[in-house]
Amino acid sequence: MKQRVALVTGSSRGIGRAIALELARGGYAVGVNYLRNRNAAEEVVGQIQAAGGQAAAFAADVGSAADRERCLDGVLATFGRLDVLVNNAGITSPGRKDLLEATEESWETVFDTNLKGPFFLAQRAAREMIRLRNEGRLEAGYIINLSSISAYAVSSNRADYCIAKAGMQMMTWLLADRLAEEAIRVYEICPGVIASDMTAPVKEKYDRLIAEGLTPIRRWGQPEDVAKAVAALVSGAFSFSTGERFNIDGGFHIRRL
Repeated sequence: MKQRVALVTGSSRGIGRAIALELARGGYAVGVNYLRNRNAAEEVVGQIQAAGGQAAAFAADVGSAADRERCLDGVLATFGRLDVLVNNAGITSPGRKDLLEATEESWETVFDTNLKGPFFLAQRAAREMIRLRNEGRLEAGYIINLSSISAYAVSSNRADYCIAKAGMQMMTWLLADRLAEEAIRVYEICPGVIASDMTAPVKEKYDRLIAEGLTPIRRWGQPEDVAKAVAALVSGAFSFSTGERFNIDGGFHIRRL
């Protein structure tokens, strides 16, 4: 099968959903990963298929080794190949406890989903891409890691989340260095304040902060802003770049006096 294939973790809603739809518009067959809400995942699949694309839903907890293997096996069995992995699935810190009250249980849950899972998923995906390349069936592969401005902006009530996201930059660099010779490009995307069901509970807070100038571009980011960045990266437009961090944050990362 010659059609390029992408697996987007956590793509039944929010940013992941927008990425899955955007890649499908770009001609990719898409593996739509979800954790619990099969109906939402099937809705994404149906939307892609209604537009003439190919997609299938795959249930998996990215923090589980067995689930990761089953998900990748399902994608390969369904589509026959893998060209793009988007590590999008993630969770926030349970209970958002002050770092002096943080628990080991919360730490393990967040790290399993936000860092360990993406690393080992990338490892397996890279092996498959290398196999396809050695068979002459793949010209270039891509691994896109969805991080956050929390990788460098402190939230003392989400220490586990911030540290896991900070670790994703080193993970991206390591993979980028190791996989460059295999024609696999690895990038990190740091979304800023993005409108989604995850940020809905703090909408009033960020409405105020954005109006007061939290970001040079004074609006909420949209999932489609992130999706378009992913589509640009996997288009090959940045073929002489790897390991790079792309901030989709309205300019939040700019230090200002």
